[in-house]
Amino acid sequence: MTDQKQILHVLAEIAHVFNREQIHWALGASMLLYFNGKTDVFHDIDLMVSADDAERARELLLGMQGEERHNAANAMYRTKYFYEFVLQGVDIDLMAGMIIVHDGKEEDCSLREDKIERFIEVEQEQIPLYSLKEWRQFYTWMGREKKVEMIDRKG
Repeated sequence: MTDQKQILHVLAEIAHVFNREQIHWALGASMLLYFNGKTDVFHDIDLMVSADDAERARELLLGMQGEERHNAANAMYRTKYFYEFVLQGVDIDLMAGMIIVHDGKEEDCSLREDKIERFIEVEQEQIPLYSLKEWRQFYTWMGREKKVEMIDRKG
């Protein structure tokens, strides 16, 4: 299992490349919860990118020696671009045009610049953090009650 220090290092390397190449992106999922003090556990990196930048971001990860994995389809998601990579032993999900199907309705969870709440720094690289409120809604639509409870916990 990859340790968190390694995952943070890989995140910083990706941030360096994405920021240099002006990719519109933000961090979501468990690492977002981590940076908001909601959990101390994360195992992978979930990157949200704009649909316009999806293919370029994929190429950049491949250029960093990321190994692309092919994912099985999941009926809950109709995401326009979804790629899975392993980079330096770290699992990375890259998504753009994220759609969650909830109660038969397609919920658009695409990256929106106005939903980037703040930036944090990891190894001198700027990391955009997506809205925790938005991810709470995403997790609700996904039926991920434990994640919703984490977000709702005070402290």
